[in-house]
Amino acid sequence: MKDLKKYSNKTKAAYILLIVMLIILLGNFNTLQNSKNVNENINAIFNDRLVVAHYIFQYSKELHYIKAEAEKLDLSDNTKKDEIIHTLNIIHNIDDLYAKTVLTNKEKQYFDVFLISCKEINNHVASKNWGKIVALSQQALTTLESLSQIQIQEGKAKLASANAMYNKNNSLGQLQIALLIILGGITFYLLIVKKIKRIIKIPEPPSLN
Repeated sequence: MKDLKKYSNKTKAAYILLIVMLIILLGNFNTLQNSKNVNENINAIFNDRLVVAHYIFQYSKELHYIKAEAEKLDLSDNTKKDEIIHTLNIIHNIDDLYAKTVLTNKEKQYFDVFLISCKEINNHVASKNWGKIVALSQQALTTLESLSQIQIQEGKAKLASANAMYNKNNSLGQLQIALLIILGGITFYLLIVKKIKRIIKIPEPPSLN
């Protein structure tokens, strides 16, 4: 009977150990998956947000230059034309880099509107329609401001998602530690305390004979 109880206690401990280890294993798998997602979000914040923000800044700088050149009254038309064409070539070089980044559908829509404005500027350079170029430059700058706001919102969303997954990983880690402590306590009780109780003999009362 003692061997049967001993086997029963160890079997219980083994089942408890198996269940807890399974929970911890699943928790670790989930933690690794969350860590991967956190890493992807952080990379996205850099590659698809900060890099694009730099391109937007470059676009803005060049467009302000085009607008300023078109507004100048002391420059000849040919000088204005050469300067604006040269600046548009710089903008087109940025286009290729910007297009390679990961853009949402909303960003693509605004970027297409921006490209149309730049194309219109290029069309009006030949006719030396400086007033129209000024208006188109301002329109393109407004589009860039909208793109910048989208970038900020997308970056905040990625950061919030990364923080949420970090907090989830932290909670899972604390749960796993708690489970291990509980497992240790139950195992100690089943395998040690009960065994000690079984080997303690209660002294028999003295015989009256």
